[in-house]
Amino acid sequence: MSTTRLSLAYMPLLDAAPMIVAQEMGFAAQEGLDLDLVAAPSWSSIRDMLVFGRVQAAHMLSPVPVATALGLGGAGSALSAASVTSINGNILGVSNELAAKLRDAGHGFDLTDADAAGRALIAAAPTPLRMGVPFPFSMHAELLYYWLSALGLPAPQGVEIKTVPPPLMADAIAAGEIDAFCVGSPWGSIAVENGVGALLLAGSAIWSFAPEKVLCVRNDWAEEEQALLGRLIRAIWRAGRWLDEPGSRGLAAEILARPEYLNLDAEILDRGLTGKLTINSAGDQREVPDFIVFHDGAANFPWRSQAEWIAVQMAARTGLDRATAARLGRATFRSDIYREAMKGTKADLPGASSKIEGGLAERTAVASDGGTLFLRRNQFFDRQIFDPKRFE
Repeated sequence: MSTTRLSLAYMPLLDAAPMIVAQEMGFAAQEGLDLDLVAAPSWSSIRDMLVFGRVQAAHMLSPVPVATALGLGGAGSALSAASVTSINGNILGVSNELAAKLRDAGHGFDLTDADAAGRALIAAAPTPLRMGVPFPFSMHAELLYYWLSALGLPAPQGVEIKTVPPPLMADAIAAGEIDAFCVGSPWGSIAVENGVGALLLAGSAIWSFAPEKVLCVRNDWAEEEQALLGRLIRAIWRAGRWLDEPGSRGLAAEILARPEYLNLDAEILDRGLTGKLTINSAGDQREVPDFIVFHDGAANFPWRSQAEWIAVQMAARTGLDRATAARLGRATFRSDIYREAMKGTKADLPGASSKIEGGLAERTAVASDGGTLFLRRNQFFDRQIFDPKRFE
C-alpha cells in the first residue's frame, strides 16, 4: 500500500490523543497514511482551515457540523462527523473567589453531583454568571445551557456565555474576565496549577455519555475520497482502542506532553487520562470514573440520535423549528460512512443507528453485528429522556 500524506487540524487538548496516537504509534501507517498534524490556536481557526481546504480533516467539537447544517455559525460548507473520537473529558471550574464562597456555604466539590454543584453555584454566583467556553457551538456550551436551565438559571437572563480559547481559559479567570468555565482537559488543571481557580464538576456528571469531539470532514471531500476517509477512520479507531487498554495512558501522557504537541508536563496530562484530578491549589484530589473515554461501549460510533439531541437543544435556544432541526442535524453524524469504513475489522457495530439518549442506568447489552456489544451508562443528571422518534 502506498503512503498518502493527509493534513489534519487539532486543538492542543487531551482529547486530541486519538489523532496524535494514530500517527505516533503506527496506526496511521498501518492504513498507509502519514498524518500532517496541524495545531491550531482556536476552534474557529480549525473550522476555517477545514472549510477552505487548508486541511482535509479535523479534530472538531461535536456540535459544529450540526450547527453548520442548521445555518448557525457561518461555516459556509456542509460538514460531516465521520466518527466520534472521544466521550466526555470536560471540566467545570470556578474562580478562587467563587470557590471560597462555595466552601463557606458547605459545598464539598465531589465533582460528580451535578444537581448539588449547580444549586450551590447559582446561590453563590454573581448575576449574571459569566461562564467561559471554548466556542459558542460546543458540547461545553450545550452542557452548560442544559444544566443551568434545568436548575432554574436560563440563558441569557442569568448567565453570560463568553468565548475563550482553551489555552487562554486560565488567563481569563485570573484577569477576572469570567467567573467560571467549562473546558476540555488539561486546561482546567492548568488553572489549578496556576493558582487561579478550582475544579467544580466533571462534564460527565451532566451527561454521562456526551459525544465530545468528532472526526470532521467536508461533505464534498467525503464523497470524493471515500476510501481515504475509511482508512483515516480505521486508524483513529485503532488508536482509541489502544488508548482504552489498561496501561496505555501513561505512555499516552508522555507522547502528548512532547513540545510538538501539548508541550505540558506529562503528570498534568495523566490526571485527565486517569480521572484522578487535583481540584485546588491546596492539593485536594478527587477521582472521576470514566472522565474521558476513547473507545469502549461503541464510543466511536456516530449515533444519529446524539446529533439530534444537539440540534434540538440549539433549536430551542435559537427559535428554530425543532423537528426540522432534528432532521437536518441527524444527517451530519454519518453512521453510514462509519459502517462502511469498519467492514472487515473486528468492530462490533450496533444494529441501529439511533437510540434513546439518557435511557441507560448501567452497562447494557444491545443488538449488534457480533452479539457482544455493551453500551456504557447513558444518563442526564436530571434523568430526562431524549427520544428521537418524537421528531420524526
